Parts: sequence; C-alpha cells; structure tokens
Amino acid sequence: MLRRSKLQKEAILRDNRMETPNILLTAARSANQQKSIQATSAAPLALPDKPSIVILPFQNMSGDPEQEYFADGIVEAITAGLSRIRSFFVIARNSAFTYKGRAVNVCDVGRELGVAYLLEGSVQKAGDRLRITVQLIETEGGAHVWTAHYDGTINDIFDLEDRITEQLAGALQPSIRIAEIERSRRKRPQDLGAYDYAMRAMPHVWALEKEESAKALELLDKALAIDPTYPLALSLAGWCHAQRSVYTWADDIAESQALARTLAERAAELSGDDPLILTVLGAVHTFVRNHGTARVLLERALSLDPNAAWAWGRLGWLETYSDQPEHAIKNFERALRLSPLDPMNINNYVGMACAYEVAQDNDKAVALYRRALEERPHAIWIHRHLASVLSGAGRMEEAKKVYAEMMRNYPDLTVSKFKQAMVFSAPTLERMAGNLRRLGLPE
Repeated sequence: MLRRSKLQKEAILRDNRMETPNILLTAARSANQQKSIQATSAAPLALPDKPSIVILPFQNMSGDPEQEYFADGIVEAITAGLSRIRSFFVIARNSAFTYKGRAVNVCDVGRELGVAYLLEGSVQKAGDRLRITVQLIETEGGAHVWTAHYDGTINDIFDLEDRITEQLAGALQPSIRIAEIERSRRKRPQDLGAYDYAMRAMPHVWALEKEESAKALELLDKALAIDPTYPLALSLAGWCHAQRSVYTWADDIAESQALARTLAERAAELSGDDPLILTVLGAVHTFVRNHGTARVLLERALSLDPNAAWAWGRLGWLETYSDQPEHAIKNFERALRLSPLDPMNINNYVGMACAYEVAQDNDKAVALYRRALEERPHAIWIHRHLASVLSGAGRMEEAKKVYAEMMRNYPDLTVSKFKQAMVFSAPTLERMAGNLRRLGLPE
C-alpha cells in the first residue's frame, strides 16, 4: 500500500476540518436523500461475476470529532487498496460515503449497490487508546462472515492507520474467498458458471493432496468447458499439474511440468494485471524452474497489491529454492502476519521449514515439518523433507521411521525421481538426496 507522508496527511486533516457552509450541508443532505429514494425504487443491480464489496464509513463512537477523520481515512485507504485488485469489484468511495451517518439495512445496501459483501466498522476511544472493530457481512441474508478488532494508541495516529489498513486488507481477501466458495456450493448445478466451478475447485487446490488435486482438475475442466479463456481456471489448472510434478504424484513428471507451463503461458496471455492470477502463475513457474519469470510475476503481483499474503508466501518459496533462506523466512513471516487464518498457511510453515533446512538449521526445520503434519496429516509429501532433514541431523532412529512411512506412500520413489521433482538449487538438492541415500533410497 502506498503510504501518504505525515505532512500530506496533516494537510488533508486541516482541509477536512474547514467548516462547510450550512447551505452546502443542506444541499448535500437533500442530494443524498434523493439518491437513496432513487436507489431504493430502482431495480436491484446484478452481482458481478467476481467478489463484490462496499466498505461503508466507520462509525465514530469515541465522542471525539478528531477520530471522525481517522475513521474516514482508514475506509478510504482500504477502498483504494482493494480497488487495485482486479479479481474484486469494489464500490467507489463516493458512493459508499452516501451512507455516512445513516442507519442502513445490509440487504438493501446489497441490492442498491449490487454487491455481495459489506464491511462496516466502528472506532472507540479510551484515554489515548483506540479500538477499531470491523465485521464483514454477506448482504444476502446478513450473515456475519468475519469479525476482528485492532488496538493502538493515538500517539502516532498515521502509523496506526497504515498498520490497520495493511492488516485489514490482508485478512479480507482470504475471508471473502472462503465466503465465495460457500456461495458457489449453495448454488444449484444448473446455475453454475465458470467462476463458480473455479471457486469450488479452490479448497481442493489448497488441500495439497493427490486425490484432492484430481478433484480440483475435474472442476476446473468444467469451468474451462464453459469458458476456455477463463484465466483463473487456466492458472489454477496449471498449479495443479505443477503440484503433481513437485509432490511426485505424477507417473511422468516431465509431462506434468510441460502441461503446467503450457497452461500458465495461456493464462498469462489472457489475464492482464490480476495479483491473484499473477501469484498462481508465479507458483507454476517456480515449480517448473523458470525462476526468473516467477520473480517478475510475483514482484508484479506485490507491486499491485502489497498486502497479498499468497504472493509473499510464494516469494518465500522462490527465495528458498534460490538459497536465500533469510529473505525467505521474512517473506513467510509476513504472509502469516497478513493472513493468520489463511487455509494455505500450511504451505508457509513447510516453506519456513525448507528455508531452515537450506540454512542447515535442522532442529527448527524438524519442528516446523512436524507442526505442518499435525495440522495436515494427509500431506504425506512432507515425509520426503522430514526424513531427509532428520537424516542430515543424525537423528537416524527418527529418520528411519519417517522413511518407512514415506516408502509406504511412495513405493516407486528413487533418488533420480526425487531430484527430478524437487526444484532446490543443485548443492541443496544433492545434500538432501545424500540424506535419503543414507536411509536406503535406491538410485
């Protein structure tokens, strides 16, 4: 998110404090009331074929007029940040602020603006402390999707605004994505479009399991049968095929890599600048060893959306594979801070474990691999990493147990196949392969 300088913000505050003549206030109220009457009487607007949201003005409950400007500043910053993400439809600030100071019905707002989600919030003050409470609401029925609160002091109110905006933007994206998946599941089969099938595929993509990946590809095939040029479905399908190669699920790893590359290139031709799609494409190119292309895509995604937790996580993986573990760990930590409830966070824990393994900090790597397996026991591909790092640490009894479990799940795994699938640097890959050789993995 672009930060405004403190001087700029103070100038904005001074301008906003200028008294508005009563005649202008009266005219503004009249215009807003007229707009409300027109909107209510008009036919409901159709929902866009992407997540749609309005960020309503936050309610100042502090009794301090100074906090009115602070609350408005947060709303404006969140609106501006989300508006840069092409996979979201965000109502402009001017339309959202016509609801300022009004008691609103969530369902009415959804119909008037044609949005599926509404974010509302409040600001409270006690002494020099502030609490900002926010909730994300589904406009069809008024169900609460997500709620959170953020605390800080007014000593440096502009830094507080930046921090809250960053955290909110990072948390909103996965929350809305999960809600969109649930909305697609509630639809009747005959009403499903390409977008709905892509949403239904997402949790199967996130699962990072062989059977789940196959289910995702079935759903993405249905999406592409409806719209063969849908870039999100193309990029997710490419990611699934890249998973099949790097997790050694595919019988022919080279074929899966080639198919992933083809789908990614097709999606790139059609997608434009969408941070989500750029992130997925960056992951695909990382898996097929196009690290230069992957970096360009991921850095572009982050320039468009600095709060994209997925992009920070994928950049962490790229740094891990490039033997830059310190940079990688910082990127994974940033992804976790931006989106602590993200269903893909297991990937960040495994990524940090891999980064520690690259740095040969084996004990930290073991702890994180075990944590990831506790969270996702069916992610059996993690055993390849855990067996290697335990062997490298000289913890051979533990290593042998994990190796036996690995071979039950991967009976055809060889050193050659392991090295073909993994995308670490040559020295790191040779060290990992040597660890598995000591446990008996055949060439």
